[in-house]
Amino acid sequence: MLTFSLLVIGGLNWLFVGLFSWDIGTLFGGMDVTVSRVIYVLVGLSAIYMLLTHKKDCKTCGTSNVAM
Repeated sequence: MLTFSLLVIGGLNWLFVGLFSWDIGTLFGGMDVTVSRVIYVLVGLSAIYMLLTHKKDCKTCGTSNVAM
C-alpha cells in the first residue's frame, strides 16, 4: 500500500509538472532540501519495487492464459 501511494504521488507530480510546470517538491523547499530528495528517492524505489513484484501481484499478468 505504501509503494502504491508513493507511485500515485509521483504520478501526480509529473502531471503537475507537465500541465503547470509546478513541482510538488517546491512545497518542501525544492531539490536543495533533504526532505524533497528523500521523497523522490522513495518514489523511485517504489517504482522499482512495483516493477519487480508486479507479476506476482497482478491477476492478469500472473495467469498463463493471457494472449499477447
